[in-house]
Amino acid sequence: MAESWVNSAERIGADLHLELSGGGGRRAALIDALREAVRGGRLAPGTRLPPYRSLAADLGVARNTVADAYAELVAEGWLTARQGSGTRVADRTRPLRAQPTRHAGNGPVTAPPRARAPRHDLRQGTPDASAFPRAAWLASYRRALQQAPDEVFGPGDPAGRVELREALTEYLARARGVRTAPDRIVVCSGFAHGLRLLFGRGGGGVLRGPLAVEAYGLGFHRELLRAAGVRTVPLPVDEHGARVDELANERAVLLTPAHQFPTGGPLHAERRAAVIDWARARGGVVLEDDYDGEFRYDRKPVGAVQGLDPERVILLGSVSKSLSPALRLGWMVLPERYVEGVRAAKGEREAWASVPDQLSLADFITSGSYDRHVRRMRQRYRSRRDRLVAALAARAPHIEVTGVAAGLHAVLRLPPGTERSALKAAVWQGVALDGLAAFRHPEAATTVPGAAVQDGLVVGYATPSEARFGAALEALCEVLPPGATDFPSTG
Repeated sequence: MAESWVNSAERIGADLHLELSGGGGRRAALIDALREAVRGGRLAPGTRLPPYRSLAADLGVARNTVADAYAELVAEGWLTARQGSGTRVADRTRPLRAQPTRHAGNGPVTAPPRARAPRHDLRQGTPDASAFPRAAWLASYRRALQQAPDEVFGPGDPAGRVELREALTEYLARARGVRTAPDRIVVCSGFAHGLRLLFGRGGGGVLRGPLAVEAYGLGFHRELLRAAGVRTVPLPVDEHGARVDELANERAVLLTPAHQFPTGGPLHAERRAAVIDWARARGGVVLEDDYDGEFRYDRKPVGAVQGLDPERVILLGSVSKSLSPALRLGWMVLPERYVEGVRAAKGEREAWASVPDQLSLADFITSGSYDRHVRRMRQRYRSRRDRLVAALAARAPHIEVTGVAAGLHAVLRLPPGTERSALKAAVWQGVALDGLAAFRHPEAATTVPGAAVQDGLVVGYATPSEARFGAALEALCEVLPPGATDFPSTG
């Protein structure tokens, strides 16, 4: 490719000489040319580069090519990008000092570089830790301890304290439409613990695979199941939730019906009925992950699927999203035929949840403190959701926002092929968030049509404190790829 002169005097006041060569395509050639200009000192730290539009016009390339090249070099640390300041050569592009070494065995070993802590945490799955209701929880804890009988501090029931199971029975019936009784509930330490109790190790649990799962979900759960010898089969996911019509010879299915994780949206009413019909016809069971059923904003409450058939659904829930993941408290609402098996699997004392914490949660629920806290947090998270949507509409209108009618996160749909560069830019900007690809089932690309072509970011808007949320939104907007047809000026 012939060399080109770039004249951007109206923006940076100087000419920029770049020689584009090589057979790897124009984007790769532009990246290599800019790297070489910085490495050789022709572009000093702080030098302002031409905006996308000007550079693309002078080089005779598409604006996408320039935008992608800039994004890649920002992610790698060669360039920086700030709103209103344009794209500049980074100060960090001066020669780096050699990494310190440590000696081990027969020779020196290079010490790994330290990872920088992110300035802004927009990862999904964690509530605002600063909003934990300390005073109300302390009051419940004190009442629980004062009223607790002596037997509380000795060996107890593997199913959990009856006070908590009774409180959960009333609350889940009222708030989630669950039909159960205290003797059908087993208290556990969270959703993952519940899966371990259900599937055991080496196929020796209460349930056995294969297990159908949604094509998008937590990889941690899939790894946990794999370690237990359970094969997982991905189900396609669309705007109406999991495609339960694709269920075949599986013995069980794991769903997030209230708010599909991470793509968003409730399981459609017809599919809720269809999955119950499947379970009845095949003698199967539905595992319902009710992970954030309390947080809905723009729609009527969606009850638990368990209410349709308590003998065909196992509902699993916890307080990790509504209160805190630091409280290792969860529950399983079980069909009668599974209760004894789960109690036996949980029989070792080391697997029990803290009894004082169980009693505190029971009081927290029965006193009304839990309802008040959920309502307060529902308002806070809705406000944050609205701020996120408004910021994106103003700063990145080409980015589609989905899955925001409920839950604690949103999915930002990105142009194909831009997720990776956006994540790299996020690391450079000090923003911690997840890409949609991280939640895709490893077999989805071959078994689920279209599942491999969705690029996106999963943005948790609950994690930052109120004081830091605005700055986190600003940083997020800086890492998003520009529009496909009209890129914003960096001038």
